[in-house]
Amino acid sequence: MMPFSLFLALRYLRPRRNFISVVTLISILGVLIGVAILIIVLSVMTGFDQMWREKILSFKPHLVVTGRSGTIEDEEDLIEQISALPFVRGAAACVETRALVQYGGWTVAPVVIGMTPSRAAGVSRVAGSVRPGTFDINGDNTVVGIDLAMQLGLKVGDTILVYSPLNATTRDELYLPVELKVSGIFNMGMRDYDAGFILTSLDAGRELVGLDKGAHAIYVMTDDPFRFDQYASRLKEKLGISYDVRTWKEIDTLLFQALSHEKTMMFVLLVFITIVAIFCVTNTLIVMTVQKTDEIGLLKALGFRSSQIMAVFLWHGWMQCLAGTVGGIGIGFLVLKNLRHIVTALASFNIRVFPKEIYGLSEIPWSISWSEVAGIAVFVMAFCAISSILPALRAARLDPVEALRHE
Repeated sequence: MMPFSLFLALRYLRPRRNFISVVTLISILGVLIGVAILIIVLSVMTGFDQMWREKILSFKPHLVVTGRSGTIEDEEDLIEQISALPFVRGAAACVETRALVQYGGWTVAPVVIGMTPSRAAGVSRVAGSVRPGTFDINGDNTVVGIDLAMQLGLKVGDTILVYSPLNATTRDELYLPVELKVSGIFNMGMRDYDAGFILTSLDAGRELVGLDKGAHAIYVMTDDPFRFDQYASRLKEKLGISYDVRTWKEIDTLLFQALSHEKTMMFVLLVFITIVAIFCVTNTLIVMTVQKTDEIGLLKALGFRSSQIMAVFLWHGWMQCLAGTVGGIGIGFLVLKNLRHIVTALASFNIRVFPKEIYGLSEIPWSISWSEVAGIAVFVMAFCAISSILPALRAARLDPVEALRHE
């Protein structure tokens, strides 16, 4: 059987086209909007974090092994030791340097990565993102990012000049530029990679940095990139103190720290919107206790306890927040599901919501974390219960004689 306090709260919640119903509806809408905004913003921030992780892990290795004394001379022996570990899925010797690239009167300074052609596909997913052309970095071939190709006006088959950085550091020697033929153009969907990197063979990379043999680092891919701490420790134990092992998260630690702090800041700022909306529920309950003074007096005169009267208004405020929270979750999910269409519609009015050149990504990422949604719902319902206590106490403490005299 339904408790009387819940029955009466539901009766008060029923719309009657009066002032209280309008205020109640506005309060519910306020909570709904606050919850929806929180879910949308946090989901987009979570999406940013996940997409950046995905883009970084699709381009960069999970672990990077470098020599403490500088260049790794015995790279093939080292690769064999690393590949013997059960969690290693690929390893390749690499040379990495920033160089000047010239084509058609334009000059840019991307990072040139030279790696063993036969091992390159095992330490990077660039091979699956080459369109047009093919992933061919044998000899003097190279693959470039789509943004870099657009900037220079490159197409498959063109030849670029790559100038060695040693020309800027060595005055007594002149290093001639290396000619590289574009065999493919990759699109990783992230500006930093599509505009800032080119891949070529290990021999071409060595020529740029003046190495006859050896490598700057060994790129390592594992079966689980999120077990990087465990795998890095095991790799350090096997290789000894002569080598350093860095994880992908250590290399890009500033990016992920910035995302984490920004997400926390956005939550703290936006949660005040929801708190203001919840106080609107409090105002609604205060107005209702004034409007229902005569009914409260009658109920108390008939013998209803103060706790029952208090429960009526607690239930009423709680149900307003429940309706707003459920509606906010639904609206938030609906907006996120149609986010791409919304951005496209705004673009038709020349409103660029998410330009790639600013954010570095080709589309707005989002990912709903149901634990975050549950946390938002619990927070709203708990704060609503607390904010409903004051008007509920006022109603419970009404003297029935004074309340009926008010009538």
